[in-house]
Amino acid sequence: MLISIIVPTKNEEKNIEELLKILIPQEQPIEIIIADGGSKDATHEIVKKYMQKNPNIKLYVKKGTIGESMNYAIEKAEGEAISFLGADDRPDKDWIKNIRKALKKGNNIVAGKCIIKGKKYFQLDRVKFYHKGFDISIPGTNTTYRKEVLIKLNGFDPRFITAEDIDLNYRAVNAGYKIYFEENAIVYRYARENVIDFLKQAYRNGYGRKQLTLKHGRLWKQYSLNQMFSTHLTFLGMLRLFFGLLGYLICKITGGGIRK
Repeated sequence: MLISIIVPTKNEEKNIEELLKILIPQEQPIEIIIADGGSKDATHEIVKKYMQKNPNIKLYVKKGTIGESMNYAIEKAEGEAISFLGADDRPDKDWIKNIRKALKKGNNIVAGKCIIKGKKYFQLDRVKFYHKGFDISIPGTNTTYRKEVLIKLNGFDPRFITAEDIDLNYRAVNAGYKIYFEENAIVYRYARENVIDFLKQAYRNGYGRKQLTLKHGRLWKQYSLNQMFSTHLTFLGMLRLFFGLLGYLICKITGGGIRK
């Protein structure tokens, strides 16, 4: 079973080479697709260097939202299944091997385990979001879909600036698909390195959550408010909530580009 790995990038010269070094030895057959949103740094040059010796590495450039970039890569992908991975994430050496095992069991959607690394004070629990018994707030990275399922769902909604992964999971569960969790498919994720990036992420997350409600209606009953506040009882936690709420309100005022 050929698995296509799609890595969305934009100015990832600091991360992409190390990631490629980890992906190349993964269990074959795989196809590594770099879905670039228009990098201005050395990302393209680094990828092309590895393409010379590895024909299974491909670079596609599609400017626009992350959803537009990934949808373009999905169209180009030749794999039966497609795994999504962030450029700054680091998969375990047996990552694809364990995903392939889960797929061979007949699963259509496989979510792996994400382990957060980096500065502990920037490591905050995500606010989980359940729909029909499934945690659809799992990170888009380390999630694998069979390509036929992605086609049936029309891929990612390109209007989302973030939370496009939650929207896809929501639609998949609504369509009757199940999300299978494979704890042995491990990806190491790294917390933001500074306060500014941390708060930018919080703002984007809040904006994306409002985009979800604009598209799908009232979703707050699916959230655990107790979890939301109990996991943010620190100064940085409260700042995260504030900037998340700010993003939510800005999206509500502007409409977020979403119409049902």
